[in-house]
Amino acid sequence: MAMCLGIVKSKKKTFLIASNCHPQTIDICQTRATGFDINVVVSAAKDFDYSSGDVCGVLVQYPGTEGEVLDYAEFVKDAHAHGVKVVMATDLLALTTLRPPGEIGADIAVGSAQREYKRLMPGRIIGVSVDSSGKPALRMAMQTREQHIRRDKATSNICTAQALLANMAAMYAVYHGPAGLKAIADRVHGLAGTFAHGLKKLGTVTVQELPYFDTVKITCADANAIAEEARKSEMNLRVVDANTITVAFDETTTLEDVDKLFKVFSGGKPVDFTAESIAPEVSSSIPPSLVRDSPYLTHPIFSMYHTEHELLRYLHKLQSKDLSLCHSMIPLGSCTMKLNATVEMMPVTDPKFANMHPFAPIDQAAGYHEMFDNLGDLLNTITGFDSFSLQPNAGASGEYAGLMVIRAYHKARGDHHRNVCIIPVSAHGTNPASAAMCGMKIVAVGTDAKGNINIEELRKAAEANKDNLSALMVTYPSTHGVYEEGIDEICRIIHENGGQVYMDGANMNAQVGLTSPGFIGADVCHLNLHKTFCIPHGGGGPGMGPIGVKKHLAPFLPSHPVIPTGGFPLPEKTDPLGSISAAPWGSALILPISYTYIAMMGSQGLTEASKIAILNANYMAKRLEKHYPVLFRGVNGTVAHEFIIDLRGFKATAGIEPEDVAKRLMDYGFHGPTMSWPVPGTLMIEPTESESKAELDRFCDALISIREEIAQVENGKADAHNNVLKGAPHPPQLLMGDAWTKPYSREYAAFPAAWLRGAKFWPTTCRVDNVYGDRNLICTLQQASQVAEEAAAATA
Repeated sequence: MAMCLGIVKSKKKTFLIASNCHPQTIDICQTRATGFDINVVVSAAKDFDYSSGDVCGVLVQYPGTEGEVLDYAEFVKDAHAHGVKVVMATDLLALTTLRPPGEIGADIAVGSAQREYKRLMPGRIIGVSVDSSGKPALRMAMQTREQHIRRDKATSNICTAQALLANMAAMYAVYHGPAGLKAIADRVHGLAGTFAHGLKKLGTVTVQELPYFDTVKITCADANAIAEEARKSEMNLRVVDANTITVAFDETTTLEDVDKLFKVFSGGKPVDFTAESIAPEVSSSIPPSLVRDSPYLTHPIFSMYHTEHELLRYLHKLQSKDLSLCHSMIPLGSCTMKLNATVEMMPVTDPKFANMHPFAPIDQAAGYHEMFDNLGDLLNTITGFDSFSLQPNAGASGEYAGLMVIRAYHKARGDHHRNVCIIPVSAHGTNPASAAMCGMKIVAVGTDAKGNINIEELRKAAEANKDNLSALMVTYPSTHGVYEEGIDEICRIIHENGGQVYMDGANMNAQVGLTSPGFIGADVCHLNLHKTFCIPHGGGGPGMGPIGVKKHLAPFLPSHPVIPTGGFPLPEKTDPLGSISAAPWGSALILPISYTYIAMMGSQGLTEASKIAILNANYMAKRLEKHYPVLFRGVNGTVAHEFIIDLRGFKATAGIEPEDVAKRLMDYGFHGPTMSWPVPGTLMIEPTESESKAELDRFCDALISIREEIAQVENGKADAHNNVLKGAPHPPQLLMGDAWTKPYSREYAAFPAAWLRGAKFWPTTCRVDNVYGDRNLICTLQQASQVAEEAAAATA
């Protein structure tokens, strides 16, 4: 929806949604639309009206929420004739059988986008570039689209890539391949067809005549009675209304399940046939015009690994390319890459957790709900808040949810005009992006020489906007790695001028057990469960960003159209906030990780963890201060749980950039710290409490050794352009090649420290050309073999 608004580049502000979209999809769009001032109109697609000239885009579901498969070819042509962009929400398994959205003419398919709009597509893109040896290499493309660069002008506030889930889906496709997926799709469609055919033979209900893929729509006399009968057989059916039921099938469904359904729908009468006996009578319900005939998953990788042993080896091969916490510390500032203990991860694969549908009736998920309640109570105790919503499934989603709660609170009090959000220039880039998504006007305030918010500048901004002030977004400790000295005064200034305080909980690892957002004076705060509370998030996800609020904001927490959430009475004539995520409790399956962590640590253990995290950061800062300037410190000369080292001077003295240091760290077996944020030309380091003193020393020794390598350039002993830093990283294929033209030895390039000889994690590519990858965006692996030739031609 927001992407369509950006694509049309006009003042068109109406977005049409087909009524056959999933209810949670409609609800989320309606919630998001308020911040963009978009007018959402829901109706049947055939009734869409473009006559106003104000429509920027339309959304249709394919297949629809009640199972119907419609031919949208003429619909798309009509929309395009009126200058309207078409978005299609799709089912990937269905698309192995159905004609894909791209061939129908859709501009955007949810989950992917047409190449034409790549720079307006939110989230992350992995693209193909070339490395310094001219070979193809993969990298995260167009990183400058990130919110830390564009801030409130970013295409979205998305910063979490659901990497774990994406890899699971990808490996499912790799294992089955195109033929296997088509067989699964045909089987699922066959089961749905067998069920529909059997119902017609029974004659007790009416089956829809529209084409379908895996979901059958049924009209009956008493939908609730049939659903109750199905529950007795441990099957949940979707009741659309008093006379309509839908039944969906997937790859776990069996013919025996279909026979159970026949008994449910027979009204107690004997069924004189079985699903197996009538299956041969069934033909596809999909018309030829909608049948896919184009190839898919054509890359060789999808035709290579079709046994468990082959897939295991392939996964291990990929895993061996990834530096993880198994190898060394990952010192990314503001990321809190701490230990994800094995015992915390065990519930994720427990079928009792993993096999629960997010829309399962509450009385069938009592254990889950007990955990939700207990986790909420624990988080309330930790943060000093009164209520929690577990719905936001990313930190940025939590930011958005928290600001929308504040917006709803002001609106309920008649303060519709309060739309100014004050944000420090040092804030996480997602902060201004989230505020912009909520339709807020952003007022930036600066920081002082110590890295603290300039309180006098803040006071002036708050007083100048007191009639329209909505919120302040503040991170504590600050993104500069120091405890904000005047945080209580900052909160008081905002409250005195009618605003609410939103605290970004990204740095909660330096608060737990020592202080809390509620004690400090915040009204709402999101927690990055994937940081402070141990959910693994390598590669960018999955994440969870639940929000805690004070009592006065509790009525405005996110709701859900399918499963009730919240439970707090709203003020009169106040609409609920709506959904933030498609599922009522976000990514519920990973919540047991944080619950297990908190329960095992206990209050004393959590407090000790915060202390050790702070101690580790200060130890490293003290060791490194003789070699690199430490940019910000608190009043007593200490840092919080992370700190910033300043590399800006090396550009003038040696031509060395932060990227050079980060790439050289790869040769030492470490992931680079956060680069050039929140201050350009710096590295932000966060060790967490999980690392031993030996590991801290090893990383410090690596940085100290790199400082000596920089000195070699500064004093002329190493070439300014051809040195070990500019040449980093050094993968095996470079070191073992026949030609070696570097002025330093292969041995020193590979083993700059003694500990590396015992065990070394090897980088897999030479340095990747970022500029080439952005200018020549290629996201299709099949084309990778052409990249080197194209790069050579481009530079010839």
